[in-house]
Amino acid sequence: MAQQDDGSGRAPVVIVRPTTSVTSGVAVTKKLVGAAVAFGDILRRTFGPNGLDKMMYKTNGENAITNDGAKIVADLLVKHPAAKAFVQLAESQENACGDGVTGCLLFASELMKEAGRLLERGVHPLVLVEAYQEAIGQTLTLLDAYSLTDVSQDSLQSVAKTAMVGKSAESGGDDLARLLVECMTTIQASGRPVRAESVRMIKRGHDSLKETRLVKGVIIDKKFDSERTPKITQPCKVLALTCPLTIQKTKRDAEIEVERPEQMLAFLDAEESLLQNKIDVLVNSGALVVFTSKEVDDRVQHACNERGILLVGMMEDDGIEDIAAATGASLINHLDDVSSSQLGSVQSALVDVTEREDGRRTRLIVDVGQHSGLVTVDVGGGQGAAVEEYIRAMYDALRSLEAVIEHPGTLLGGGAFHIAASLHLREQAESISGRQRLAIEGFARALETIPSTLALNAGEDQIDTLLQLRAAHRNQSNRYGVCKNGSIGEIEDVLLSSFTVSHALQAAVETACGLLRVDQVISSRGD
Repeated sequence: MAQQDDGSGRAPVVIVRPTTSVTSGVAVTKKLVGAAVAFGDILRRTFGPNGLDKMMYKTNGENAITNDGAKIVADLLVKHPAAKAFVQLAESQENACGDGVTGCLLFASELMKEAGRLLERGVHPLVLVEAYQEAIGQTLTLLDAYSLTDVSQDSLQSVAKTAMVGKSAESGGDDLARLLVECMTTIQASGRPVRAESVRMIKRGHDSLKETRLVKGVIIDKKFDSERTPKITQPCKVLALTCPLTIQKTKRDAEIEVERPEQMLAFLDAEESLLQNKIDVLVNSGALVVFTSKEVDDRVQHACNERGILLVGMMEDDGIEDIAAATGASLINHLDDVSSSQLGSVQSALVDVTEREDGRRTRLIVDVGQHSGLVTVDVGGGQGAAVEEYIRAMYDALRSLEAVIEHPGTLLGGGAFHIAASLHLREQAESISGRQRLAIEGFARALETIPSTLALNAGEDQIDTLLQLRAAHRNQSNRYGVCKNGSIGEIEDVLLSSFTVSHALQAAVETACGLLRVDQVISSRGD
């Protein structure tokens, strides 16, 4: 980049390397719009109940088969600045809502496409930005009016089913949706914040995916002696420790000279006494289940087994924290601090044994009951890509449920709200005389990409579908949308989180407006 020639005969001032390329004017618009449209085209066929999957093959040989927008975007290696903005948009939507990524990116892509058309006709970028911001304000106002605030168990199940539509977990149907709702309501009953992160998912490694079950507690995947491990079949107290149950070793090497057998016996007696004190603390605590993240002496383990106390040592830090969250126990760093107020409670703790071709697998299933602060989904099936996709779909559904519980409100799916908002904006645009009208009409057309794409992926004609939808909304009811088979019908049990839709629309507009403000692209790579 160099200063323009002012006619003085002096050499221009160069401020960047010669390899740097600078793109300005209409070329910038085409570059950004082209990248945005290309990004949308990648995801378009994955959207909705009839969306197809993408096979993602990484450079390290790993592969995944998915139609999850967040997963696809995360695995793409993009270098175009506009494409990177879309990657950040996807991350924002995924982090905030956990679902709605594909719809968000499709809408943003269509906004850029409409903007490109208007920019070629001479509309100023700032006029577009101002009009888009006006349009999103009206859209969100309409969204609040259309939102259904009555969040019942049935509506929660509909939200969960909708989030899994078009994915492998859809085969779980009502049973899986009911299980996921029970996950969130169990956590809600415990008084803890309702978060999808409070649901653990563990692969069972056998049975079918349809045999997925809920454990209102924790599953510990470790080696257990099923014959010697005490069986806890009744409600009892639980103790969670982060201290070792062994004789503590000195930090420095030390030698003890023993001159008489009596001294050796006294030394061993003192060691036994220290261990006995630890055993007494565990027994006197009243807990029948004890977990610790540190090492356990064999003598302590044996003594607890004899007394019917289930003792599990060498747990991972995450595992002991999960136990505390599920049971309500406090993590105790020293045995001197043990008190009844810091104990948690469980309903049962039993070792589950599975005989497999590669050997025996043992797991401890800790059932906390109806008020567990953490739950575990025991996912049936093997260990392959199908199970991974199944888990991704369930996690999306959990995030949607979290959004509805935290921000009560649902919208009819099938593009019903989007077509209603589009018609509303078209009517509002009739009263605007300036060029903003063109931009608002473009915004309205961009909203229609949601029902349009649903129809496309169902094998229906997009134009015919949109015309029928507009007529249905004007003449009959605003509950009409695109059904799973691609036909136009009244939407009943397809519900979306209002918060998820609202965030997707706002984030898409912010990204599009940010790109429209760009008038020059400076690339040090020279491309």
